[in-house]
Amino acid sequence: MKTLIKGGHIVNEGRISDGFIVVEDGNIIEITRQQPEASFDETIDASGCYVLPGIIDDHVHFREPGLTQKADIDSESRAAAAGGVTSYFDMPNCVPQTTTPEALDEKFRLAATKSHVNYSFFYGATNDNADSFALLDASRIPGVKLFMGSSTGNMLVDRQQSLERIFKSCRLPLMAHCEDTDIINRNMQEVQQAWGEDPQVSLHALIRSEEACLASSRKAVELARKYGTRLHIAHISTAEELDLLGGQITAEACVGHLYFTQLDHERLGARIKVNPAIKTPVDQFLLREALNDGRISVVGTDHAPHLLEQKQGGCVKAASGMPMIQFSLVTMLELVDQGVLTIERLVELMCHNPARLFGVVGRGFLREGYRADITIVRPHAPWTVTKDIIESKCKWSPMEGHEYQWCVERTLCNGQTVYHGGVVNDAVLGEEISFNHSLS
Repeated sequence: MKTLIKGGHIVNEGRISDGFIVVEDGNIIEITRQQPEASFDETIDASGCYVLPGIIDDHVHFREPGLTQKADIDSESRAAAAGGVTSYFDMPNCVPQTTTPEALDEKFRLAATKSHVNYSFFYGATNDNADSFALLDASRIPGVKLFMGSSTGNMLVDRQQSLERIFKSCRLPLMAHCEDTDIINRNMQEVQQAWGEDPQVSLHALIRSEEACLASSRKAVELARKYGTRLHIAHISTAEELDLLGGQITAEACVGHLYFTQLDHERLGARIKVNPAIKTPVDQFLLREALNDGRISVVGTDHAPHLLEQKQGGCVKAASGMPMIQFSLVTMLELVDQGVLTIERLVELMCHNPARLFGVVGRGFLREGYRADITIVRPHAPWTVTKDIIESKCKWSPMEGHEYQWCVERTLCNGQTVYHGGVVNDAVLGEEISFNHSLS
């Protein structure tokens, strides 16, 4: 099958240019300024649209296996496709946790028949599994995920000896959730004494505080520099943590922390309760600034669906996490319209840099010879988020009722249209992502 994409503004590697993209057998075979003379099986008219590399989301929780009442690979990869996301890296805190090579293999097996976009999975670190890192096939996974803060079950790594062993043993990128559990527990006791057993959710940022984030991130950075570990700090949420970054220390910002502030809890309640907490307008402003000066390398979602009934209550009872993958790109495009960043920088943060940092092979750029993961977006096309268009299994979003000015017109994954005109093509399945960590 040979496809021509014509008429769009191509955004790639820091430039916007008009041209034509030729796709054959799932690959980009030509990018040219001149109309190709060959005949095509399909012509996609992208006039008035921007043509981007497919978005790579480095941080999602698709909940399969074991938590599929909330979400599953099928439903959340549909949401990804509808949001212009063509590749994702899923996290290990499912049931069973992805902390053995066998559990990792099972997730790949599930995704091969269920995922509508490209996929890979982080391996989870625990207090006692660092020896298993050597058994992993580094070409199949983006890295190792470490929870250095309050988590569930055996995913919390809180022993100094275990942390030392993990940082010393991990030769892959190490993505860390950094919050200090002792500080969080102390803050929770103080807030409960003042506000009762289940404090209102607007106090969440006092419990999962800037101090808790900074203390944990500092410890992670110290260990990474001690052992030469390639550290990627997940969902950075405070201005102070930005000063820790540089060299082999990189960071991800999540759309929720860039778009909302803790003041939005008054309007949205626990729908935007996440860990680490969404913080002050000052933190948001400085995180947005860091998108442009290179301190923040990647924008992801931490897409984490829960059933809506699980989001009821306050700081104790309401679950933390929100579904965002379907609306991440259009939300960031709204920030483009507001002058927070350019569309060229958006593509760096959501396509090029995830590919670079994790050594993704053949994706993340519009280049001849690369897989044809392509997202076409249209400006000046207003639409409103309603429950019926939500693809995530949980069927709610903090963006319900919000009017966007950009829409995802079409998503191509490996050259196949997986989303167009509001419809996900269920027949399309994604591919396993390959990695070359010597490139990262």
